[in-house]
Amino acid sequence: MGRQPDGPPPPPTVQKLRIRYAKRGRLRFASHRDLARTLERALRRAGVPMAFSAGFSPHPKISYLGAAPTGAASEAEYCEIGVSVRCDPEAVRAGLDASLPEELAILECVEAGEGTGSLADRIDTSVWRVELPGLSVDELRPALEEFLARDVVTVAKRTKNGLKDIDARPSVASASAGEGAGCAILHMVVRQGTPAVRPDDVLAALAAVADLHPPLPPRAVREAQGRLDDTGTVADPLGPDRAARLLREHAAI
Repeated sequence: MGRQPDGPPPPPTVQKLRIRYAKRGRLRFASHRDLARTLERALRRAGVPMAFSAGFSPHPKISYLGAAPTGAASEAEYCEIGVSVRCDPEAVRAGLDASLPEELAILECVEAGEGTGSLADRIDTSVWRVELPGLSVDELRPALEEFLARDVVTVAKRTKNGLKDIDARPSVASASAGEGAGCAILHMVVRQGTPAVRPDDVLAALAAVADLHPPLPPRAVREAQGRLDDTGTVADPLGPDRAARLLREHAAI
C-alpha cells in the first residue's frame, strides 16, 4: 500500500458558494494565474473557512469558469468555492471584497442551490462590449455587416502550439455597431467553444473581410456570461441558485 498522509483528513465541504466578480482598470492586464493567487490570499485574509482537498499537497477547493483573456476587463467572472463551515454568503462577499484591491470587486455571492446542477453547465456564451477609439460607427457598421453575411471567416489565432487557422464566424451569435463617447462600439454575443473566439479574433476577422484596422488599441469588457437560449437571450447563471434560496426561505416560513 502507498504511504498515507500524516494527520487527520481535511474537514468535508459542507457548503458551496458561487461568486461573481469583476476585474477592472489596470488589473485587466493581470494573468488569470495572478488573479487566482490574489483571490486565494484574500480568502485567507477574510477568514473564509475553506475546504481543502485530501493528499500530500492539499489545495483550497476553488474552481474558476471561463476566465476572460488578459487585457480584457470583465463584469462577469465566476468561481465556486467549498467551505468547511456554513457561512452567510453576503458576509463572505463583503469580507472578501474588503480584502481585495479596488479594481477586483466581488459583486455577488450565493449558495449553490441543491439539485440545480453545476455552474459550468450554465455558461456557454459571453456578452462583449468593445470600444474602438479613433473609429466611427459609419466605418464599423459596413465591415460588421460584411462579416455577418459570410458563412466562413478564417483568421490566424495564436495558441500555445503556435499560429492556427480558425473560423471565427460560427461563434458570433449576434453583433451590432453602436456609438459611444467619440468612438464606435462593437456589441457581440459570442459562444464559448474550443478554440475560444475572443474579441481580438473578431477584430482580426473584420480586418480580413473589410480591411478594418482601428488606429488605437480597443478596450474590451465582458458584460455577462451565461447560457444562450433560442431567443438570443443569455441567462444569468446564478439565477437558479437565487430561486432555490427563495424556495428555502418560503418553506421556512
